[in-house]
Amino acid sequence: MTSTPNDGFDLRGVLLSGFLPAALFAIGEGAIIPIIPIAADSLGASLAIAGFVASLILVGELIGDVPSGVVVARIGERNAMIGAAVVSVVGLLVCTAAPNPVVLAVGVFLVGLSTAVFALARHAYMTTAIPLRIRARALSSLGGVFRFGYFVGPFLAAGVVHLTGTTQSAFWVHVVCCLGAAVVLLVIRDPATGARGLQWPRRASRPAPAEHEGEQFVQAESEGLFRTLRQHHRVLVRLGSGAALIGAMRAGRQVILPLWAVNVGLDDSAAALVIGIAGAVDFALFYTSGQIMDRWGRLASALPCMLGLSVCYFLLAGSDHLDARVGWFVAVAMAMSLANGVGSGILMTLGADLAPADRPAPFLGAWRFTGDVGSAAAPLVISGVTAVATIAVASGVMGVLGLVGAGVLLRYVPRYLPRTLR
Repeated sequence: MTSTPNDGFDLRGVLLSGFLPAALFAIGEGAIIPIIPIAADSLGASLAIAGFVASLILVGELIGDVPSGVVVARIGERNAMIGAAVVSVVGLLVCTAAPNPVVLAVGVFLVGLSTAVFALARHAYMTTAIPLRIRARALSSLGGVFRFGYFVGPFLAAGVVHLTGTTQSAFWVHVVCCLGAAVVLLVIRDPATGARGLQWPRRASRPAPAEHEGEQFVQAESEGLFRTLRQHHRVLVRLGSGAALIGAMRAGRQVILPLWAVNVGLDDSAAALVIGIAGAVDFALFYTSGQIMDRWGRLASALPCMLGLSVCYFLLAGSDHLDARVGWFVAVAMAMSLANGVGSGILMTLGADLAPADRPAPFLGAWRFTGDVGSAAAPLVISGVTAVATIAVASGVMGVLGLVGAGVLLRYVPRYLPRTLR
């Protein structure tokens, strides 16, 4: 991203006040995601209960999607991010002190709720701070920042767990990152207003469009969510079900890999290390995925992603009784990241392709909601199937869902997108 000398755009200020808090929050979240099911296991939970506890961070995000728009619109983007970081710290402290899986579940759910608020506030803040001419590149870069966090976080968690010898100590990584994000937002000047610290939105009768663009975005998204679900129900049920299955396959990967690490007997730090290396593979393909979609169309990215993830789930299911289960787990973890990386940005891109040009925010909110439904449901499916059968059967079920998702995308992407974008 560059800026011209006379456009008044403060690139350094946006990098510090927008990207740096996002990076810190992503690193912390990346540190705890692979640790949650392992921490639940260390507190005496079964594999099924551990999967359920891990799912609550995504369930919390889904439930938080609806009120987060109202919260951000009322208190402002920076205030909402600071508040979400503080609530995350409360939830994380509950996790670190949890004596049993039930208390751990409460803390994880709080972290999920605050993550939803932080995510929407971050999106609205970038809408306010970034000029329209470079907005797409900025938001793509923001996605890369989060993948970077999910790559770095597990390594930090592995180091902390190795040094302390306790699984729950990994939650302190996210505590430090949340506090760091809040301090950055309090200290660094807002490039849009030049002010520091907490900023309460002004209630002017006719607010300036540029100054209140982020607030208008979250109001449009939150107020129009359910109306938009009804208005665009055909595309959201058809192609949106494909989006939900993409979200499910990705979220399932984040839960099943730590559970499988427990199943094959890997210790906590080794599991975090393997998942961290897999995150590096995923992160390395972020830009490549965009090139694939721009050159060969959306299906060229979406289908290999879904089919690759499906094959990996089936391979996990078939490796349960092999002698070299640890080796299979490591290989499949890397292959899963490769498949997921090929589909980087596919949900955001499809949403942008489908959104009405005049009022994209309500549709994008509804589109994100469909993806979050899948993300929240997948860990519940995994934990439920594991409870009544085995984790191998749960992996097989996820593989079947991936094949169904690939079929949905193959049928409906050509129906709703122009030939040049397919």
